[in-house]
Amino acid sequence: MKILIKNGLLVSPLGTSHADVLVDGETIAAIITPGDTTLGSQLESTVDRVIDASGKYVIPGGVDSHTHMELPFGGTFASDTFETGTRAAAWGGTTTIIDFAVQKFGERVQDGLSSWHEKAGGNCHIDYGFHQIIGGVDDDSLKAMDELIGEGVTSFKLFMAYPGVFYSDDGQILRAMQTAAGNGSMIMMHAENGIAIDVLVSQALAEGKTDPKYHSLTRPWETEAEAVHRAIMLARMTGAPLYIVHMSAKQAVNVLQGARDQGLNVFGETCPQYLYLSLEDHLSQPGFEGAKWVCSTPLRSKEEGHHEELWRYLRTNDLSIVSTDHCPFCFKEQKELGIGDFSKIPNGIGTVEHRMDLIYQGVVEGQITLERWVELCSTTPARMFGLYPQKGALAPGSDADIVIYDPAGRTEIGLEKTHHMNMDHSAWEGTVIDGHVDTVISRGKIVVENNEYFGTKGHGKYLKRGLSQYLM
Repeated sequence: MKILIKNGLLVSPLGTSHADVLVDGETIAAIITPGDTTLGSQLESTVDRVIDASGKYVIPGGVDSHTHMELPFGGTFASDTFETGTRAAAWGGTTTIIDFAVQKFGERVQDGLSSWHEKAGGNCHIDYGFHQIIGGVDDDSLKAMDELIGEGVTSFKLFMAYPGVFYSDDGQILRAMQTAAGNGSMIMMHAENGIAIDVLVSQALAEGKTDPKYHSLTRPWETEAEAVHRAIMLARMTGAPLYIVHMSAKQAVNVLQGARDQGLNVFGETCPQYLYLSLEDHLSQPGFEGAKWVCSTPLRSKEEGHHEELWRYLRTNDLSIVSTDHCPFCFKEQKELGIGDFSKIPNGIGTVEHRMDLIYQGVVEGQITLERWVELCSTTPARMFGLYPQKGALAPGSDADIVIYDPAGRTEIGLEKTHHMNMDHSAWEGTVIDGHVDTVISRGKIVVENNEYFGTKGHGKYLKRGLSQYLM
């Protein structure tokens, strides 16, 4: 199918320009600037569809580099399957996800990856890739890290939290980082001091403090900042590139900023929940309602100024990416597993459908520029994780993953309004966005248009990723 997108304002990290986009099949064939007659004046008559994007932004499809579809956690599973989660992502203008395959302790890394291929294969509405969680660092898993590079898995996640589940000690982290430094892969780190957190959790429960708000109060900012510092020191020792996931505390990002100022190859991401949601307004809801917003790292106190500082760090590029850490659980039967014990509430919030809108609202409010919006949500994730320029770019030869966004539109987020994730509640209920996703194109196929869905299960393809473009 040939599609001509006319009269839109193209947005890239480098600026904006009025131009037309010609899609031929699954890729972008040409970017046509005003006055360019090389393609002939009768171009419209040669295409199958003409889309008028007057007054709207034309941007590369969103790349969400941190999702957890069907993740086993806390005795249950994330409620979105690859089918429901990628469909919801498409509704919101995200055309690529990178999910996390899981190696459980005692399991072969390759077997964990195979099970994720089985979950996703033939079920995704948009394209997808995998990071690999290493749940047990030993000689076999270190060897597997080298082998998986050839299969397009070029980033590996470790945990300094969750002792007895995913936790790696400093020696194991050191060995994994040495391997990554040798094969060019990226180490991703969940940076919280899990040993200290477990003590604080036990003490709180012993004192009868069982409400959801204590999930945050037993994971204070010091446990995040300390772990970030320790991870950076290990990366400095080994020369491995390091990417800290879901950063929530301003003090932790300050540690990261100091390392970046020294020239270390370290990066950070944050998520919409840490820019908008808070301990006071959400986790501290009466009764058990706060469980809807339990995630790790936790929501922080708005009174401490974390929101403002995280936006600032996004402007200075000390935070390089906004992902979702999409890991949804239903309130009934899943979040309710933690009634009477906050430590048993499954950790996760569903946001994959709303990230592009929520961060665009930061443009409206003057927190970031239009160009930075595209950089944070599309281009940098593609570059960071070996997908650029196939993804994250509006350029000839790039995949035709395109979003037409209407700044004059309006999006009201709510369970009865815009909700397509497999959840019985919305963490963003009542949020209003001054903008709207009008058209979404995935590899040349129109999947969303005029508030109707045209995508199909199985359209999404597995992406074999290259190495990060941010290696030194």
